Amino acid sequence: MIALNLRPTLQLTDEVFAQLCQQNPELRLERTAQGELIVMSPAGSESGRQNLSLSAQLWYWNQQAKLGVAFDSSAGFTLPNGAIRSPDAAWIEQTRWDNLSPEQRRKFAPLCPDFVLELKSPTDELSILQAKLQEYMNNGAQLGWLIVPETQQVFVYLLGQDVRVFYRPNTLTGDPVLPGFAMDLIPIWE
Repeated sequence: MIALNLRPTLQLTDEVFAQLCQQNPELRLERTAQGELIVMSPAGSESGRQNLSLSAQLWYWNQQAKLGVAFDSSAGFTLPNGAIRSPDAAWIEQTRWDNLSPEQRRKFAPLCPDFVLELKSPTDELSILQAKLQEYMNNGAQLGWLIVPETQQVFVYLLGQDVRVFYRPNTLTGDPVLPGFAMDLIPIWE
């Protein structure tokens, strides 16, 4: 990951950032609340396999529960603090999604997801991902999971509570934010 400070010469507005993303679809880009451009390398094959497993489980639960909208790592969201972030998986409660206009939905939706998931890849720095999860929580997320395959740890962020750390759990439950959702983590630890 590389952070580029483009200020004061270049203002990375929503429009400029969107154009940059469209012109460079092979790059994974984010914008911090301070206007820095974050350039992330593509995920390795193992991380991609793991992330698909996690995203698919969230998608499947959402198809059954019909309580909201699920997103994969390609979706970006404009947080209230101005950052544009792309969690590895995310979920938004249906009413909040329905309150967005069709144009807002086509762009980087101007809200923080209710649930965010980050999967640490070998090239990620843990402290940066922890700060990113805290940023989500500070901007309205209700639940966040940071999964670290190398150490087999999961950091659980729940609004109004201290961060909890679990070692090699077989499952994580999303109650009360994701009612009835249980994510199988055994494929991540194998």
